[in-house]
Amino acid sequence: MQTPCERRLIFDDALDGIGRTPLVRLDRMAKAHGLKCNLLAKAEFYSSGGSVKDRIAKRMVEEAEKQGRLIPGKSVVIEPTSGNTGIGLALVCAIKGYSCIIVLPEKMSLEKELTLRALGAEIVRTPTAAPSQSEDSNLGVALRLEKSIPGGVILDQYKNPNNPMAHEFGTGPEIIHAITATKSTEAQPSSGKVDVLVAGAGTGGTLSGLSKVIKTTHNPACRVVGVDPVGSVLAGPSKDKIGGYMVEGIGYDFVPEVMNYQYVDSWVKTEDEETFRTACEIIRQEGLLVGGSSGALVCAALRFLKSQEGFEKYGNVAGQNVVVMLPDNIRNYMSKDWFLEGTQPKVASKLSGLICQAIEQTKPAESPNGQPYLSNGGVKVTVEQPKINGVNGVRANGVPS
Repeated sequence: MQTPCERRLIFDDALDGIGRTPLVRLDRMAKAHGLKCNLLAKAEFYSSGGSVKDRIAKRMVEEAEKQGRLIPGKSVVIEPTSGNTGIGLALVCAIKGYSCIIVLPEKMSLEKELTLRALGAEIVRTPTAAPSQSEDSNLGVALRLEKSIPGGVILDQYKNPNNPMAHEFGTGPEIIHAITATKSTEAQPSSGKVDVLVAGAGTGGTLSGLSKVIKTTHNPACRVVGVDPVGSVLAGPSKDKIGGYMVEGIGYDFVPEVMNYQYVDSWVKTEDEETFRTACEIIRQEGLLVGGSSGALVCAALRFLKSQEGFEKYGNVAGQNVVVMLPDNIRNYMSKDWFLEGTQPKVASKLSGLICQAIEQTKPAESPNGQPYLSNGGVKVTVEQPKINGVNGVRANGVPS
């Protein structure tokens, strides 16, 4: 019999693919950082729209339908967002037949806009520098559109209680079930509880909903760690200049109404450089194609677990279960500088030299279609093998691939 946390084998539509995402062991990263605990990632990018925000989009739309706020054929869904909630809403609206307008700041990636357009949404871009409470911000523009467009309805993830409730009644129970249903073994010991939860704060819905359900129904002693980028105000007052961070999906210059601090024990502030470096580390070491905010959350988890308190109580204790949210995937960020730079090899590998030699030594006398070549960062690579930082490698000859 199917449990609430199991996926169907045949979906009726894409909405059935929202949620019920796996927990994935990050054993390679844990070992690389000297940790003995179970470092477990809630891989939300396995959801239909590719992010944790699919959950709240589906719940907000369905609850609005029950309340009569959304009427098929008449209502137009409008939402200010950093992108992922918009993609989730556009997906739900595509299935249910609603028109959809998404208002997002200019800094949000081109990939998000293209995905929204593919789903049939209309997109309005707003100045990134506009304060959230100004009429030119994505929130302000969305309110202007709601007043002017017939049938316009803002579901408002910043105030809508269905945002945290999607995690209190969905994501959280999935995590608890996965942990409690997994038997402890000698090879993979487990406390049987969620001992640490690490989640980011944007609207605050994920962090608020998860921390509440885990602490009130499962483990009151669970250590909840919130993650906030430097330049955001969600972790509390700071001397840092507001804004300026490039990571998307977490952080704000105001505190949304759905943010509940009651069950959050501590905060970690993250910088862009370490955030994006860690995202690339997750991709390379664990094979999980994560986005930037996932890098921030894993970076924060590692920092906490390697601190004196975190290491003694959790990081250095076999069987302690540390759950980290991975909000979305790399699809939305492949044109971003941090990803393009992160995929460039710092030194040429020994294998690349062998590849070039093999191609050169085995090439036919005549090649009417041109010669194959090793592509390294968008350029052709020759067989020359100079020393690069003392390592044998290949030299890019600068010819565009």
